[in-house]
Amino acid sequence: MNVNLFIIVLAFFIMNLSRAEDIDLGSIIFANILYRHGDRTPVKSYPNDPYNNQSIWPVPYGQLTNLGKQEHLLLGRWLRKRYSNFLSDLYSPFEIYVQSTDVDRTLMSAEVHLAGLYPPTGNQIFDSIKWMPIPVHTIPVDMDNVLYAKKYCPRYNYEYEKVLKSPEMKRIDEENKYLYAYLTEKSGNNISSLKTVLELYDVLFIENLYNKTLPEWTKAVFPDKLKPISSKSFTISAYNKILQRLKSGLLLGEMIDHMEKKMQNTLVPNRKVWMYSAHDETIANMLMTLNVFDPHCPPYTAMILIELRVNLKDQYFVTVSYKNSTLEPLLLTLPGCNALCPIKQFIALTKDVIPVNWEKECTMHWDKFGYNINTTTVIAILTSSILMLILLILSVIAFIYWHYKREHNQYYLRLTTDPI
Repeated sequence: MNVNLFIIVLAFFIMNLSRAEDIDLGSIIFANILYRHGDRTPVKSYPNDPYNNQSIWPVPYGQLTNLGKQEHLLLGRWLRKRYSNFLSDLYSPFEIYVQSTDVDRTLMSAEVHLAGLYPPTGNQIFDSIKWMPIPVHTIPVDMDNVLYAKKYCPRYNYEYEKVLKSPEMKRIDEENKYLYAYLTEKSGNNISSLKTVLELYDVLFIENLYNKTLPEWTKAVFPDKLKPISSKSFTISAYNKILQRLKSGLLLGEMIDHMEKKMQNTLVPNRKVWMYSAHDETIANMLMTLNVFDPHCPPYTAMILIELRVNLKDQYFVTVSYKNSTLEPLLLTLPGCNALCPIKQFIALTKDVIPVNWEKECTMHWDKFGYNINTTTVIAILTSSILMLILLILSVIAFIYWHYKREHNQYYLRLTTDPI
């Protein structure tokens, strides 16, 4: 009986799998592409690191390595094959727009990626290097509230701190307090949170990747104990709807705006691809915002493809695919929709994470500090303020009058009117 049930379930699974593979995804008419930069050196070291010396690394801290350049060159070539019937062979500024965070490794990754995507042909060849310059756009980090999302936002900082102080985070920190203490002692850094564990894990991961012998103390914790905590840390920046709106909402909203205008033939210029070069946190935040994140550390060149498709019935759909270390991207399914999600349904499902006015939502209000500000309270505050202002004005007038009388009495001598 159990064997028969197993066979039925297995047959049903295989049948559904074959159906999933037979889904007609239609034709791609627009693509939003978001990827992480390639291989880099550690962004920073830790005090007790035996390799805490930039001179032993091929490039300075945080810079793209030759391996990272090669990774994105190959990824660009892979994308060329995927879009062979979609993109032109010749680069055109009216076909693709490329945006990067204002960081060396992401700018360089975008440039190398484009070298793989658009190898020059015909009259675009100007030298034997077989490369052509393609614009990569960026803005300063402190002004970027879309891609890098580092622009100052008081509301985000406040809500982020609330998450860090939440019962769940406190429980996680309490469960790992002995691990934190061990890492603090051995590394020389103050390890007291998921984020600081991730920073240490990142250094050890890269050193191990470059075949450097790790200190003996790391054997007890790396990678088994540090990797799950590091993976969990990628869920914090976009932990809830408020953080998602303020961290990734503008970027997702921009992507949706591109697709809507493409569908309505109002996208000017009428481009086919909008490409974003960013970081592992950007990837994780977007997957969290779409509610499809399986906690992990996004690897180098991890890429999200949010593509607008149309079928033979002129129906528009959105697909979300994620390519990390696999050869082919994994097709994701947003909760409440199918893998091939009608664009109107996609927009409806993501509406609550798209800010209407980001600047306004970033401002702090009194109620965020725990005060109950109602009309009665406001009137009481205004009345008290007016009374204090009146008292202040009266005090100033009294002081001026007293000062005048004092001066007047000191220098004024009354003339006698008695007869001489």
